[in-house]
Amino acid sequence: MPAPAAPKRFLLVTGMSGAGKSTTLNTLEDLGWEVVDNLPLSLLDPLLATPLAAGAERGRSLAIGLDSRTRGFNAERVVRQVKKLAREHDQPVETLFLECQAAELLRRFSETRRRHPLAPDRPTNDGISEEREMIAPLKRWADHVIDTTDSDTNALRQQIRNHFGGEEGAPILTVQSFGFARGLPRNADLVFDMRFLQNPHWVPALRPLTGLEREVADHIAADPAYEDAVTRIEELLLALLPRYEAEGKSYVSIAFGCTGGRHRSVHVAERVAARLREAGFSPSLDHRDLATPPRDGSERS
Repeated sequence: MPAPAAPKRFLLVTGMSGAGKSTTLNTLEDLGWEVVDNLPLSLLDPLLATPLAAGAERGRSLAIGLDSRTRGFNAERVVRQVKKLAREHDQPVETLFLECQAAELLRRFSETRRRHPLAPDRPTNDGISEEREMIAPLKRWADHVIDTTDSDTNALRQQIRNHFGGEEGAPILTVQSFGFARGLPRNADLVFDMRFLQNPHWVPALRPLTGLEREVADHIAADPAYEDAVTRIEELLLALLPRYEAEGKSYVSIAFGCTGGRHRSVHVAERVAARLREAGFSPSLDHRDLATPPRDGSERS
């Protein structure tokens, strides 16, 4: 009897209750993954050893949802068991951990009127604190950590598609613009600060425009520091990305920031994404704060 085939990718999905595990698993299923949620730990081994259950006969990847509600859950035990399975089946295992700040989790549980699974008869905050301590080993071990504090359902779906919807091999790239006035992107791997460039905010005719428009682009490109600095950034990225690929990193997020996220960062993100495409990469492009109305008091530098 031939040995069972292995899934293309084997992903454990875990994290804080309320951080988006169901949305993540549903999105992976839409992407063609075989998905199993809250599987008892005792069934991990037979599942991985069964090609049909793992979806391997159909060439599918496998995602398993585990959290504090899983029967027999113990984070240290999960880590030991999965490492053992990976060795025995010669199957690389990835872990995705969904993080979220306590205040946002409290808001989500309040809005949905759900009780926290670890505190059905106690304050929700008690369950959040207990769970965070319980699953800390999984976060330390995780290959991918996505913080959903500032993400709605649609944004999380897009992040999952970016991380896990591409072809295997080269890392999946996201190039993002943002405004420092509204905070750093939580999931950025590389952040470049564009606030050293001359600011179109100070030109009344350019202030209502964005970095997508030619007049703004020309103004930014006229800065004496612009061409050398952006070219060096492009060269750095073209040197780093093959190294990330060689190390097996599956997702890279590159973020460009300016004060408001509407002018300099947008233009540079557009240029760098175009340069990466010319070099054979396929980055997705996201302008996080482009549609946010400007706030003059915080966008003057």
